[in-house]
Parts: sequence; C-alpha cells; structure tokens
Amino acid sequence: MNQKHIVIIGAGPAGLMAADILSAAGMSVDIYESKPSVGRKFLMAGKGGLNITHNEPIDDFILRYDQQAWLKPMIDSFDATRIRAWMKSLGVDSFVGTSGRVFPTEMKAAPLLRRWLSSLKKRGVRVHCRHYLQGITDEGSSRFASSDGEVVVSADATILALGGGSWASLGSDGAWINMLASKGVEINPLLPSNCGFKAAWSEFIKSHLGKPLKNISGWVGNREESVSSSEAVLTTYGIEGGLVYALSRPLREEVMAHGTAILYLDLLPYIAEVELISRLTSSSKQSTDNIWRKAGLETVKGALIRELLPKNQWSDPIAVAACIKRFPITITEMQPIDEAISTAGGVKREALTEDLMLKVLPNVFCAGEMLDWDAPTGGYLLTASFASGVFAANGVLKTLRL
Repeated sequence: MNQKHIVIIGAGPAGLMAADILSAAGMSVDIYESKPSVGRKFLMAGKGGLNITHNEPIDDFILRYDQQAWLKPMIDSFDATRIRAWMKSLGVDSFVGTSGRVFPTEMKAAPLLRRWLSSLKKRGVRVHCRHYLQGITDEGSSRFASSDGEVVVSADATILALGGGSWASLGSDGAWINMLASKGVEINPLLPSNCGFKAAWSEFIKSHLGKPLKNISGWVGNREESVSSSEAVLTTYGIEGGLVYALSRPLREEVMAHGTAILYLDLLPYIAEVELISRLTSSSKQSTDNIWRKAGLETVKGALIRELLPKNQWSDPIAVAACIKRFPITITEMQPIDEAISTAGGVKREALTEDLMLKVLPNVFCAGEMLDWDAPTGGYLLTASFASGVFAANGVLKTLRL
C-alpha cells in the first residue's frame, strides 16, 4: 500500500492525538498550526495542575456530557484507562486524586507535551506553525496564509481540529465557522461554557469579593442536576469557580430561555437542616457572629446570609437554617465567550458521518472542541478532545483503506 498523506489543521489535544494514531499507523502526517507554537491552550489548562481525565466509572463519566449517545463510542475507544496507559508509554506517570481526577505525577502539562512532540517527531510528523487556515477547496485542498504568502496543500485526507471559540489569543477563535458554513456544513452557534455568570451584589458584599465559598453544593432552579463538594468565588461581576462551571450548561439554558436563572447553594451541605437549627439555637447571650461561626458559617457565607435575610431574622434559627440550605442567587448573564474556559455548540452530528467525516467535503474530518458537544471541567473536556481525535484518525484509516 502506498503511504497516504494526511494533513491535520490545529495542534491542540485533538489534532496531536490524531497525528499520534496516524503516524503510528505509518501515515505521512503534516500538522498546520496558526500560532508560533503548538498546544498553547493545553499548556494553559495545565498551568495550575493538568487535570487530564477522571477515574469515575464510564456510565457515570458519560453523563457529564450533553451528547452522550454520540460521544460514548469515542470515549469507549480512548477512556481514562487508555489515556493513562498512553501517558505511561511516553514515560509520564499519573495518579488519581481524592476527587477522582487524574493528574500527571509532575502535575504540569509542559513535560508531557515535550515528550509527546518528541515521540511524534521520531515518527516523522512535521509541524508547520504560523500557518492560518484561509479556506478549503471543494476538492479538499487547504489554503493557508503564511509568512511566505499563500500556501495550498493537498492531501489524501484532512482532519480539522480547530478548537472552539474561547481563548482566541491561544488559537481558538472560531473563525472556521463561516468558512465551513459557506460549504453547507450545519453548525450550532458557539456559546460560552465553563464560564462565570453575572449577578448583582450590594455594597455590603463587595468587601468580600474574591473570597472563596468552600465545601458547598448547588443546583439550578427545579432541575435535577446538582454539584456537591465544590467551591465558587464571588467576583465583581457575579460568581465563578468549579461549582459554577459544572452547572454552566443548565444556567446557560435557563438564562437563554427566560432571561434569568436561579442558582441555589447549600452553604453547609454536610450538616442536615435539623442539626443546623440545633447548632443555631443558643440559650446563652452569645453574639450572632459567634453562634454562626460555631454552626460552621465562615465569614463570606455569613455575609451572604446577612445579604438576604432581614436583620430581625438573624436570630431565628429556623429562618437562618433554611437560608443556608437553599441560598438563591439570581443569575442574569453569561460572561463573554472569550472569557470562558470552553464553548458549547459547533459542527452538528448530522453534518458528519459516523467516522466524523464531513458529508459535504469527502475525506475532510472534524475532531475536538469544534464538534457540537459540551462538558464541564474536571478532565472531561480533555478526554473528549483526545477521544474524538483518536476516533477521527481511525475514521481516516478506515476510509482510506476501503
């Protein structure tokens, strides 16, 4: 069999993983990247510790996604166990944290990326940075703007791994949308995900901005989705943090449908309401601050109670306990898309074959965050990006070998 030439556009997790699979299968692979270096968003994601995947059972894992039926075959083919084995093959050990999140032992993304790129280079993968995609011809050739002028590249197959629309400075600018839409590709609009949300705070709360709300749980309106054992941070514009990111999909849907959403917090989820009432009931003449502190309310949580309850109810254990267990925050808007960690929306499932090839552009495949799926942080974003890259690469191999 003649060696096939594959072009991959986008050098993030999905694109690099596709290159890994294809080069291992003996394909000739060229990666084109718009930025001066590869994996920029990957490196940024790992700046505080690279949470690469999650160790929970696959049946629970897949429930974190909105497109569960579509993504399950992809993730089954490259799940957390396979991701850890792949890291191990590069000489990178990993460990499972107490929350089930998986990290490389060194924590950072840079050592893993260096070993990964070295492995790809040894297999002959060529990387071309500062090549910005301008369009794809009906025949499947790719046009790039580069320092040398326009470059047109033909290939036996092309994989687009162009990212979503968040963090444009790192390469995910969503510019591909108009390009593919003009070819008749069906695309759902990109929306911010894993983002902060706007809420109005009084002058009283402003002195507590930037302080974390730790060990809280939350849910949105009357929806069943809930998040426990997480944290959030009050900000000048509203609220952000792990709990908010995990609930960004239902929050976004409520805001888009109704103009506002109610985020409910249980400020002390590890204490039953009956127990709280008992703790808040004092027979001695203690100050409210002291009673609340002994009940478990830290400073910022106490400030929120004062924000909501009238002063004449601060000494009412039943009213305070009810407020603690169901604290409402009115959400009015999402933060801008470029301030989001990721995006929802993208190339629709209906626009692709089962192998992730665009129906209107034969031998052009899509992978990664540019596909129409959404997931919270916690290793789920990276897992689906890796897995879709593997799946698209296998789709290429299957198609070219028919």
